[in-house]
Amino acid sequence: MSLTNNRTLAILRKAEAEGYGVLAQACYDANCVIGLVRAAERSRSPAIIMMFPVTLQFGKGPWLQFCLNAAHQASVPISVHLDHATDPEHLELALSLAEQGVAFDSIMVDASHAETDEENIALARPYVERAEKLGIAVEVELGRLEGGEAGLRMISDAKLTRPEKALPFIEGTGARVLAPSIGNLHGSYINPPNFKQDILRDLQQTFQGSIPLCLHGTDELPDELFKECIRNGISKININSWGRDPYAKKLAEGLKNKPFPDAVEGATKVFESVCERFFTLFGSAGKA
Repeated sequence: MSLTNNRTLAILRKAEAEGYGVLAQACYDANCVIGLVRAAERSRSPAIIMMFPVTLQFGKGPWLQFCLNAAHQASVPISVHLDHATDPEHLELALSLAEQGVAFDSIMVDASHAETDEENIALARPYVERAEKLGIAVEVELGRLEGGEAGLRMISDAKLTRPEKALPFIEGTGARVLAPSIGNLHGSYINPPNFKQDILRDLQQTFQGSIPLCLHGTDELPDELFKECIRNGISKININSWGRDPYAKKLAEGLKNKPFPDAVEGATKVFESVCERFFTLFGSAGKA
């Protein structure tokens, strides 16, 4: 199956061409999905519904189909992405669902735990080839981010991306989106983030918009750092706890003294407001 009409790639290519970032928001339940779609439609912004393997494993096909319906029936471009698919069981689940007609628009085949780039390529390429035959675009990570979140394996030895390795890495894996390691990490930053923007600029120069770049490890980042990364070539921005934590807090508070539907609606509105803030910050509001 061709990737010509792949939804994630279309969203990111437009962002690359017009110089804005796209929110890829981690969603853990139906309320988060509905909140993201509502916010995107109000802001006239593209967006990406993102989930971790642990969420897919819990809801399997019916959950993914719900997300796809919500995304593809929206009045603005929205795709559905699986983040950090590392373990074979998670990759097999995603690809087997696709073979049954329930397919992600994109997935991240994460072999960044490999000791060498060559091993990373060898692990990722078979999954990339299978995914592309099913019309699924694949993101890969060159280098390695420290930290862990949402059921992901904990990584303690980060490796920065070497820009000169990027082109052979992309050619070797066959992937369509690249997640670089630039000093970012998963989870909280103990020290202020020190991103190597020269890596992004070099990658931007290397790919000239042909391979979208994705920013991971965005917890607690200042607004200006997001903007700088976008200026230097980032088009897909993964967001997790910024939306998850206030949503969960508001839902827990509401369930203490409100009817269930009211508590859900209040928490979902909080989630929507976070998404809307990022649409404005990333420059995607009004682009759909």
